[in-house]
Amino acid sequence: MNGSDHRIAFRTELAELEELTLDGLDMALVQLERAIEALEHQDMALATAVVRGDDALDARYLVLHERLLALLALQAPVAADLRLTAALFHVARIMERMGDQCVNVAKLVPLDGHHPPVHRILLEELGVMGRLAAAEVEQARRAFATRDLALARDLLLEDRDVNELNRRVFHFAWQSGDDPDAREWAMHMILAARAIERIGDQAIDVGEQLAFVLTGTFEEFRDASHPSASDAADAV
Repeated sequence: MNGSDHRIAFRTELAELEELTLDGLDMALVQLERAIEALEHQDMALATAVVRGDDALDARYLVLHERLLALLALQAPVAADLRLTAALFHVARIMERMGDQCVNVAKLVPLDGHHPPVHRILLEELGVMGRLAAAEVEQARRAFATRDLALARDLLLEDRDVNELNRRVFHFAWQSGDDPDAREWAMHMILAARAIERIGDQAIDVGEQLAFVLTGTFEEFRDASHPSASDAADAV
């Protein structure tokens, strides 16, 4: 195989690995949608399926990790190709962590058959929050696939609503009353909201990796859950 053939083979492998990574984000998105449905409806069977479904995401991550390592070792990419390879490592890891957060949400549905008191308003807020986070994941995937940096940066605007809902869930759950079962369930919902909020942050992480691919410089997008000093002053 001559140099030109090696180059074609490398580009083909890199393109396939990117497609597998983006498909992994789709898998994580499906897991998130199922986890949110299980949470909203307190569906124990669906929650169990989400937990079991994480194995497929873990397997995808391991395949990507091994093949990307092999690509680095055998092809020694440089410049833009090296940046993309490195970014795919990170996005694959982000994908796997999104799956872990979906499992965290699913495990907060009472899998043991216990039926604690529930607050429908709280579940509705979590459902809205979960769908917004899912939209962030889809937007991050689309931005990476199309190399749309403006779309990636717009994730910060979308994330503000997720963060606001996270705060609302916390305050509502904190005022859930004196019944021990109700308070325990409400605390679990705070943890679920935190897991969903983390998925929104992870979608932004995907956008940051796109910025690195396109510019060669790592750009940390400002996390909307940590307002700047000027934002804080405006809020006073």
